[in-house]
Amino acid sequence: MLGLFSVQDRIAVVTGASSGIGLEIGQVLAQFGAKVVLMARRTELLEQESQKIESTGGAAKWVGIDLLDRSQLAESYDRVLSCFGAPEIVVNAAGINLREPTEKISWNSWDKTVQLNLTVPFFFSRQFVRIMKKQGRGKIINVASLQSMRAFKNGIAYGASKGGVSQLTRAMAEAWSAHGIMCNAIAPGFFPTSLTAPVFESEKTEMKMAEATAIGRNGRMEDLHGPILFLASPASDYVTGQILFVDGGFTAK
Repeated sequence: MLGLFSVQDRIAVVTGASSGIGLEIGQVLAQFGAKVVLMARRTELLEQESQKIESTGGAAKWVGIDLLDRSQLAESYDRVLSCFGAPEIVVNAAGINLREPTEKISWNSWDKTVQLNLTVPFFFSRQFVRIMKKQGRGKIINVASLQSMRAFKNGIAYGASKGGVSQLTRAMAEAWSAHGIMCNAIAPGFFPTSLTAPVFESEKTEMKMAEATAIGRNGRMEDLHGPILFLASPASDYVTGQILFVDGGFTAK
């Protein structure tokens, strides 16, 4: 039964892995035996986190990269493979939320948001698909959002990009699942990360968000562990094209 949820010795790559949800995903995959490649721009943090994982018996390497730089994105394939080999698990956790009022959104900020949140997950994932097809298996996990379904204040660009992530996930599943590549997404509720810092800086706002859930509290980072292990392991081999809301029932109310 334990093997059903096992990621032991599987090779995983996680973008946005220097902090927040990306880092948490990288840590839990390594904790349960995966060989993890951590990717992000902040190399000092990546090095620190990979060393922490290795100090506790895990296997981790890191690749510093600016995913908004198309030349670096094109080079990421070889750089990832040079770590542990071909990844069987790809997690697209890199993202940005500028929280701009509608009238302040510029062409540049719109393009940056959509490119990192929506365009990069497709092109980054696709380069590993040919190897996954040869292996006959693979897991692609995108990170969607509450704003994939709900509209929030100052969230037009972010919400548009994360709504796109939901449809991208379904389209990936349609294109690749016949080859054994399962494509799904998690949509986290409110978790204490740098991206959601404005929510947690205000006790009033934090309580308001907690009261909006069915459970009555905001997310704890460990709440992500089960869903990630499920989507990364053989337990989800007949699950694809799905968006799993890990939100304490926020979207159920």
